[in-house]
Parts: sequence; structure tokens; C-alpha cells
Amino acid sequence: MNCCPHCQGADKLFNEDRARSSLQDYRRHGPDRATKRLLEAIESNEVTGLTLLDIGGGIGAIQHELNAAGVTAVTGVDASTAYLRLAQQEAAKRGYAAEARYLHGDFVALADQVEPADIVTLNRVICCYPYMEALVGAAAARAKRYLGLVYPREVWWTKLGIRGLNAFFRLWGSPFRNFVHPTAAVEQVVADNGLHKISQRDGLLWQVVVFAR
Repeated sequence: MNCCPHCQGADKLFNEDRARSSLQDYRRHGPDRATKRLLEAIESNEVTGLTLLDIGGGIGAIQHELNAAGVTAVTGVDASTAYLRLAQQEAAKRGYAAEARYLHGDFVALADQVEPADIVTLNRVICCYPYMEALVGAAAARAKRYLGLVYPREVWWTKLGIRGLNAFFRLWGSPFRNFVHPTAAVEQVVADNGLHKISQRDGLLWQVVVFAR
């Protein structure tokens, strides 16, 4: 399995300008709605002293918020160089960079280098990766307590929207694609790794789900 072209496309798409814009929005308004829902679901459990693995975490909104809530160690993995760099800079600004580790690249390829964590999050990452079983399986296997997912609802309007986005990427010449992976297939991979659903909230586009071991 070679995901290099797709991940290279992600690195180009999620570039410096987009990363800086995302960070500015986060500083002004806090996490977006779907991310807030995920954080609320996770923080409804005691998180003080726990560790976090945030896969595809962008500018690190989940990392920053859960660190403020008491998480003591953070690992961030991202295919975007720009987003990962800004997440690290923001962690330094917030005073917890010494407790954070950052890895650039495809999480599935890097998974053997990543220690398990109490909390593992995939916030709008499943939809950006072609090999769902490998991604979700590797993430679930490293979740010691909780696995938090935000991914598209399997409904006609998300499928239509993603087809439109992928048509744009083709015209642009980008190898990056979005996906609506079947919900039942995602949940089966999670269940096969010994976790069960404890929370779900659905929005218009996104489903926000937390599983526990």
C-alpha cells in the first residue's frame, strides 16, 4: 500500500496560507462546531493526567483544548508540514511544547513509531484517507481508553458534495481525494479492536462519535 501521492497532495492542499487562516479563526472563535462536540464528549469523562494522540490534528485545536483541560502529554501526527509547524508553535505559545511530540507524514506508515495513548482522535481525517481500514485500525489499536472520530455522515448530500470536491481536485491536477466511508464498516473496524460506542452526535454533515475500551 503506497499512499505517498495522496499524502503529498494533502501537504500541498493544506498549505501555509490555509494553515495560518485556520489558526487565526481558532484564536478568534475557538474550535468549530464539530470539534466542540467532540471535545464536549471526551471531556464529559475525566481527562486530567491522560495522554493524547491527535491524528491529522491540523493547527492542534484538540491538542490545545485538551491540554488546557488537564491532558499531560500530546502526540500530533499530520501529513501537512505547515499545519504541524503551526500546531507546534501554538503549543510553545501556550507553554506545553515540552510535553508534546510531533510527527510529519502518513500515520499508517508511521504507526509503529507511535506509542499508544489514553485518548486518540481523528477529527475529519477518515474522509481524507483512501485506506479506511488501515487508518482506523491503527488508530483504534493505540487507544487505551477513548477513540474520538469526526467523519462524514453516510447521506446523499455529503456524497454529492464530496463528488463535487473530487471533480475540482481532478481539474486542479491534485492526487488528493475525499471519501465517504461506510459508517458500518468504520464501526466494525473499531469493534474489532475492542472498543464500544459511548457517545454519538450527528450534525448536517458530520457524525461525532466516541468509543471506549
